[in-house]
Amino acid sequence: MAKRPNVLFLLTDDQRAGTIHALGNEEISTPNMDWLVHQGTSFTRAHIPGGTASAVCMPSRAMINSGKTLFHLEESGRNIPTDHVTMGQCFLQNGYHAMEIGKWHNGVESFCRSFDDGANIFFGGMWDHWNVPVNDFKEDGKYDKQIHFTPNFSASSDSIKVLAERITAGVHSTDLFSGSAVDYIKNYDSDQPFFMYLSFLAPHDPRTMPEEFRNMYDPEKITLPPNFQEMPVVNCGWSNKGRDENTEQYPRRPEAIRQHIADYYAMISHVDYRIGQILDALREKGMLEDTIIVFTGDNGLAVGQHGLMGKQNIYEHSVGVPLVMCGPGIPKDRINENFVYLLDIYPTLCDLCGMEIPASVDGISFAKMFEDPDYVTRPELYLAFQSRIRGVMDERYKLVEYRTEDLKLTQLFDLKNDPWERNNFYDIAGYEEITARLRQRLFELRDEWEDESTIFGQQYWQQWRRYDEAAVRGVGRPKGSNMANQVKDWGTDKK
Repeated sequence: MAKRPNVLFLLTDDQRAGTIHALGNEEISTPNMDWLVHQGTSFTRAHIPGGTASAVCMPSRAMINSGKTLFHLEESGRNIPTDHVTMGQCFLQNGYHAMEIGKWHNGVESFCRSFDDGANIFFGGMWDHWNVPVNDFKEDGKYDKQIHFTPNFSASSDSIKVLAERITAGVHSTDLFSGSAVDYIKNYDSDQPFFMYLSFLAPHDPRTMPEEFRNMYDPEKITLPPNFQEMPVVNCGWSNKGRDENTEQYPRRPEAIRQHIADYYAMISHVDYRIGQILDALREKGMLEDTIIVFTGDNGLAVGQHGLMGKQNIYEHSVGVPLVMCGPGIPKDRINENFVYLLDIYPTLCDLCGMEIPASVDGISFAKMFEDPDYVTRPELYLAFQSRIRGVMDERYKLVEYRTEDLKLTQLFDLKNDPWERNNFYDIAGYEEITARLRQRLFELRDEWEDESTIFGQQYWQQWRRYDEAAVRGVGRPKGSNMANQVKDWGTDKK
């Protein structure tokens, strides 16, 4: 039997789709990500399903590492239960060494059973890039040392304890993690293949980076996105309360957003530079041709689009992510526009590496797309954020439903003609049947995904169906059902 390929899984934090030069962004410099694009296949419609927690990265990473769908996670991904075979665990069971570096956001126990090696392990969500609390790998799995840290010493003397052995003062997280990866590759001398899961903290804020990258982009030359807004298009509870939204004041000023984007791009270029050093290490070791490389981000980020800064929504800027794969068995310089979820990568790697897909995995392998680019695994996507937002999108249209105590509204986007999601066609003559069809699919997918949300339960579904049937007959919807009138009374009849 031929030796199985090594696997290098590169995961960035908060990097949205559209941030790779070779895939159409003329303003960003990413020569090493570009190299991956040309050496492999890029999935330009890769998505996450959304998130059930405000820290969207936690469920996203749990889905990546378990292959489970969003509503099959434990505590929104805070833990991965033992009956969910993790991706690293699967590689270990198939004769791989499994190595983790950087951010692990899904519990210590799941980490311990997923890897037999590691370095500079960070158990948490986000941190100051220059002072990351990290752990060495423990063969006995006892990560019990805690150190004191004062998060905001200028405003409060309150300290917290973090699970770590040390804080690496003055070394940027991107340099710290990539350096460990380079060292591991240079010193690797086993006959067994390896699975390396390298998880960056960048480009997540705080947006700080080494001096050579800090002034790499001139904010005045940054183009504002076409869907830039000074104020949020929709306020569904996060626009004025979420931490991410408070990274910039209201109203959003064009010059401030340009600076945010410039810093965001600088952090991505910094990651790109360090990825180049990892590729060089593989090349020098003679391992590059025998390694499958996966490059992706855990979720996207608005950074000024739709008047938002964060990812607590299901617009394309927040659920669309880069996904590039290259290596043995993967066509070079190919663009694939089929839908895939990040939770589908795990079973896909199983197929590419000749491993049986564990029964606990919900994801769908898209390995056949490498042989047949027209092969479709997911004709549509189901999207969600907490209990507030649900959506469904097909090849052309996207339906978004908002439901809170104070807000009931619907958006319908034509992504073919309006990829920036600027024009709402809900309640526009001629789109009634499209809305009705997508809404029916939304609730069918809700049931398939076992989404138990009460706000999006059967009582509302029956009411929406009556409204849509009335609209198709030309009767019209009740007052306040469109986006312009964000009234409180629509949908309160639960009979």
